[in-house]
Amino acid sequence: MGRWICSLCSRVADSFMLLLVLALSCNPSTAATASPSAPHIKPSYSFGRTFLGLDKCNACIGTSICKKFFKEEIRFDTWLSSHLKLPPSYLLSYSGNYTDDAKSWRLVDITRLTSKYQHDRADKRICTSLLKTKTCSLERALRRTHRFQKWLRAKRLTPDLVQGLSSPMLRCPSQRLLDRIVRRYAEVPDAGSIYMDHLTDQDKLRLLYTLSVNSHPILLQIFPNVEGWPFPRYLGSCGRLVVSASTRPLRDFYGAAPEVAADLALQLLTVLRSMGTNDLNYFFYFTQVDAGTFGVFSNGHLFIRDASTLGIIDKEEGSQLIDGQQEYKDIFSCLTVDCQSAFVSCDSIREQHSLIMVCQELLPKLLKGKFLQPVQEKIDSFLQHCASGLTDDLGVNEAVATLAELLKPLRSCDSRFAYRYPDCKYSDKY
Repeated sequence: MGRWICSLCSRVADSFMLLLVLALSCNPSTAATASPSAPHIKPSYSFGRTFLGLDKCNACIGTSICKKFFKEEIRFDTWLSSHLKLPPSYLLSYSGNYTDDAKSWRLVDITRLTSKYQHDRADKRICTSLLKTKTCSLERALRRTHRFQKWLRAKRLTPDLVQGLSSPMLRCPSQRLLDRIVRRYAEVPDAGSIYMDHLTDQDKLRLLYTLSVNSHPILLQIFPNVEGWPFPRYLGSCGRLVVSASTRPLRDFYGAAPEVAADLALQLLTVLRSMGTNDLNYFFYFTQVDAGTFGVFSNGHLFIRDASTLGIIDKEEGSQLIDGQQEYKDIFSCLTVDCQSAFVSCDSIREQHSLIMVCQELLPKLLKGKFLQPVQEKIDSFLQHCASGLTDDLGVNEAVATLAELLKPLRSCDSRFAYRYPDCKYSDKY
């Protein structure tokens, strides 16, 4: 009997506790104090395939860094609002933050190979010229072309496969350069082979599309920063967006202090010298330069920020494409430029080509009115002479050395120049 009463009491107690819990849960104020608050829902970017350009793949650059976008390990710097709204899609470049561990972040540049307007215009041109419609599957249209069918059958990337493309990098191609592109193409698993067996059909279309629109990301991949080349580090691509290490454009330093201007000018001359003389025997030249062509890292180191106007001549092998073959044109030749644009002859490129353009466009704006007389007068006189074309016997190396001797005493050694400090304190060359 006693055991039965205890069992009954236990059931009553359980029922009472159940009623108490239900009563508490019905009272919002009581429930709030009695239980922990609901977990905070992390806001998230509403990434659209259109913003990234994934809706246009495989007429795109690649997908190697898409996961980082969707995991929010790449964030747009100036749009980190509570709702994480995406920036406008019509911009050409964005400042962003990149992380590998969700704790430490570093600045990156997120760029399009060309403006969204130009991309849309090129997409429309593909559909109207190839399929005679206003809209179409870009991949299906491009796959039908004679050029891409040749790419599909090819075991190796050869000069005839890139003839007529508008990229300055491919105006005077050598087999050695093309093999380097295939071997170091970073949007596919590294096979270390000069043959295209490890490239799928989609990979080949993405590579061809990138070379047709803008060779900037390819140059960053095949001449990487870690090997000492003057380019920012390539981090990856997603759709039609490219992610690379962040630099500030040279135009931001036109008003810099004299010692900063002198340091940047000296670095610019060093980059130009390395473009003409390097261990791999490639000669790099610019088809044009502007205030955004060069950039400066946070440590003060100057790099080529935009490689899209860089041409390459192989001094070891020479060009494998005669000038007559350059005139071949198809839809891939016209994605970003006027199809009537004339090609520059490989034989017309001179050693002083890039130095003259830099003397005309960049150095006067960087060095104008920065120094005391008579040094300023000597610098101005040299730049005028250089910009006119170095018509006398003064060679490029001599010209660079002359200007460097004027600038070296004008720079300083302090923590603003982290890329060479404190080494400069203990070295005579500074």
